[in-house]
Amino acid sequence: MDRRKFIQTSVLSAVSVLMPAIAVSNQFFKKESSLNVVNPKIIKEKEGEILNVLGDIQTHKFAGNETGNQIVDWVSDVEPGVGIPPHIHSQEDEIFRVIEGQVEMMIDGKTTVLQAGDTAFAPKNIVHAWKVVGTEKAKMIVSAFPAGIEIMFRELAALPPGPPDFEKVTKICGKYGITFVK
Repeated sequence: MDRRKFIQTSVLSAVSVLMPAIAVSNQFFKKESSLNVVNPKIIKEKEGEILNVLGDIQTHKFAGNETGNQIVDWVSDVEPGVGIPPHIHSQEDEIFRVIEGQVEMMIDGKTTVLQAGDTAFAPKNIVHAWKVVGTEKAKMIVSAFPAGIEIMFRELAALPPGPPDFEKVTKICGKYGITFVK
């Protein structure tokens, strides 16, 4: 076979083999990119999904299904004495920004009282806890990333009113990679 026919035959063979693969990869990337489409959103102060999560009144501003599962953001409006005992997240990091009141925050064994304007970062796999102290309600903006924890909060908010059944709470939290420690 002469050189010219060899090149033509080789190119045609390669194209016939590669075209289906290129078509499939184009379909994959189109589907994949459409999954990551995130639309802008503005939430006013009084807007959002409100959940009573064991006394922590949360107004969810952004959920994972709105942020490409990057982040969930909520405002906690909490009475004095309400908090969460020491626990560890295995999946998400959290940022706590105190807007009003005082919040006693324990992260990795170190405890401090946060005032309005203070911020704390609780990375995953580090023990942390918080509790509203003083006589005033506290308001915090809390972010968790990646998103997903909001699904757990909906399950916890669906529990019957009254003192929480810690066994049920522990089981629900465990499904989402959260473990309570003593």
